Amino acid sequence: MIPYASAAEAEAALGRNLTAAEALWFRYSARVPDYLLFYHNILFLFVVFTLAPLPLALLELRAPWTISPYKLQPKIRLPRASFLQCYKDVMRAFVFVVGPLQLSSYPSVKLVGIRTGLPLPSLGEMVAQLVVYFLIEDYGNYWIHRLLHGRWGYEKIHRVHHEFTAPIGFAAPYAHWAEVLILGIPSFAGPAIAPGHMITFWLWIILRQAEAIETHCGYDFPFSPTKYIPFYGGAEYHDYHHYVGGQSQSNFASVFTYCDHLYGTDKGYRYHRAQMAKLREQWTTSDQNGGTDATNNNKKSD
Repeated sequence: MIPYASAAEAEAALGRNLTAAEALWFRYSARVPDYLLFYHNILFLFVVFTLAPLPLALLELRAPWTISPYKLQPKIRLPRASFLQCYKDVMRAFVFVVGPLQLSSYPSVKLVGIRTGLPLPSLGEMVAQLVVYFLIEDYGNYWIHRLLHGRWGYEKIHRVHHEFTAPIGFAAPYAHWAEVLILGIPSFAGPAIAPGHMITFWLWIILRQAEAIETHCGYDFPFSPTKYIPFYGGAEYHDYHHYVGGQSQSNFASVFTYCDHLYGTDKGYRYHRAQMAKLREQWTTSDQNGGTDATNNNKKSD
């Protein structure tokens, strides 16, 4: 809760006028307890889990021809019942695992020093912290994910997430309850190491879940803005991991590609891409030769 009775008092304490964003934040949060501000995460997660995967899901079910050229596993078409069941399972985990975890983690948020007052962080500060959060989460997630692909971890826990060999956006948080809890550790590690403002924390939660949904969407769009992020894996990168399934020892990283490259766990993926490139080259050459032969045959007939 902001410790100022009025905006004028806040300006006097800061020694300057409030920015438009700070004035808006003051009006919204001045009388809201910190724990309620933190619990906004529950609402944000619900909205992201529900709305972010919805456009592609509706297009795939109602107008698949509009996005078929970009589908990574075009031979697999899930029925509406699979989408609905996946969403129900995710919401069940949300109610019984994610929600209670959020409700019980406020003391940790307070302990590490995530603040809610004024001044608000600058855009540069927020971006820098978000980059740190993504890098820390990605590194921690890589090792946890890799361990979960051991025999015991896969059979007892991670197998649930791999029920979708051709993932969909709704399946990004679809996992065993223990995996949901375990993967919460690297997600919170960044804010714990480099604590910032609650708004930065909100944005981190939203962006991380949106990124997970994007990498599980099952489509690779060449015009996606994430294509311009250095070392970003994306949907095509993670889709290969699901395509191979339980035996996969490749593409463990959640966001970037540097860990897999550094530790040699992208070899299967690189080999797969090289083989597909050769096949495409052969098909192109075959089509060109076929067209030439057909033209020559037509000339001979004339």
